[in-house]
Amino acid sequence: MTTRRADVLAKGLPWLVVEDGGEVLGFAYGNWFKPRPAYRFSVEDSIYMAPEAAGKGLGRALLAELLAALERTGVRKVMAVIGDSANAGSIGVHRALGFQPAGVISSCGWKFDRWLDIVLMQKPLGAGDSTPPKDLA
Repeated sequence: MTTRRADVLAKGLPWLVVEDGGEVLGFAYGNWFKPRPAYRFSVEDSIYMAPEAAGKGLGRALLAELLAALERTGVRKVMAVIGDSANAGSIGVHRALGFQPAGVISSCGWKFDRWLDIVLMQKPLGAGDSTPPKDLA
C-alpha cells in the first residue's frame, strides 16, 4: 500500500484519508485509467471504507472531495471499476455523486471462492468532453 500511495502521489494525483481520533476509517485516490498519453485526462477512482464507517456519510464526503481534487488537476473523466455487482454500497455512493452506468463485465474475477463481475461507471468532470483539454486548447 505504501508503494501504491507513493506512485499515485508521484503522478500528482490525490490520495485522501478520512480518520477519527487517529483511526483510519477510509481512503480514496485516483490513478490513471490507462498509461497511454491519449488517456491522460481520465482516471479510475478507488475508495475503501472500514465497516464501522458505514452509514455515516463519510464515503460520500470522501468521494466528493476526491472528485473535486481530481478536477483541480485537470482530469475530465473518472471511471469507477467496482468489483462485484452485489457491492451496493460502492455502486450507490457513485450513483449518488452523478456516476452513470457504463457496463458490466460478467464473472471476470475470482475472489472469496466465487466469480465476481466488474461494474463500470463513469462521470465527466468540469467541461468533460465539451472542450479540448487545457494543454491542447
